Amino acid sequence: MPVDFPQILAEISHEIEPHRGGGQVAQYIPALAAIDPMKFGMCVALGDGQAFCLGDADERFSIQSISKVFTMSMALRKVGEALWDRVGREPSGSPFNSIVQLEMERGIPRNPLINAGAIVVSDLLVEEVGAAAMIEQLLQRLRLLSGDESVSVDHIVADSEAKAGSRNRALASFMESFGNLKNPVEETLAAYFSHCAISMSCRQLARAALFLAFDGRDPISGMTMVTSEACRRINAVMMSCGHYDNSGDFTYRIGLPGKSGVGGGILVIAPGHGSVCVWSPGLNKAGTSHVGSVALETLVKLTGWSVFV
Repeated sequence: MPVDFPQILAEISHEIEPHRGGGQVAQYIPALAAIDPMKFGMCVALGDGQAFCLGDADERFSIQSISKVFTMSMALRKVGEALWDRVGREPSGSPFNSIVQLEMERGIPRNPLINAGAIVVSDLLVEEVGAAAMIEQLLQRLRLLSGDESVSVDHIVADSEAKAGSRNRALASFMESFGNLKNPVEETLAAYFSHCAISMSCRQLARAALFLAFDGRDPISGMTMVTSEACRRINAVMMSCGHYDNSGDFTYRIGLPGKSGVGGGILVIAPGHGSVCVWSPGLNKAGTSHVGSVALETLVKLTGWSVFV
């Protein structure tokens, strides 16, 4: 049965209204602390090229940790299974910037979607071409996938992150002490801070992630971005690890692979159907958008989309 997305989005708009402004905007990155918590955007991108949007879907925001999905895809394309020699693929059960597990596990991060793991992925990508070229390659990939050449790094946010980045420097230095960082700490962190500060809209992000809903192949352009095996790996890691110590609850409530960012965005993949991006800056205690989670839970109830069906 065809899905009436305009009606579904209208119902989502009604459902989230009592929650608007809920949660806490990220405070530890000064450039994010001033974002209006009442903002909300949503876009559902389908494999036939249709996009259904709601609210502030064309307003750009800092994608933050959502970028880790795309750097992981680049790393898998570059080195394949060798990625897992330097980073694990288990849920952390800890906050996104925890250093405790790193000490117990001798500098090997639990997965590529926590800060430490994403720093290792950045280091791997920087190793061959340097930080600036690595970011340019990532931007070109996102521009190609989103069909929008304007995708860029917000340098104000990147500078703000670098100034507030003591914990990430500690993580990087700790991993360097175990030999799991190959480049100078500041070079790797320059790439890491830059890709977290990429600015995109819900429409752009949902479109850019469509390849993950169709076995690694972008259904509109026909380009293969990763192998079907790598695509399954990415979705699996997103499902189990995409929301830090909130990942189990997110899977229980929504049942789709996803990745949140402290900028308030959540990217979700519905295999065989499409991709969804929501944005609302107020975060729950685990750093996932409060209103965005409500919107996604409503979407899943109304569409029946779930990997468990």
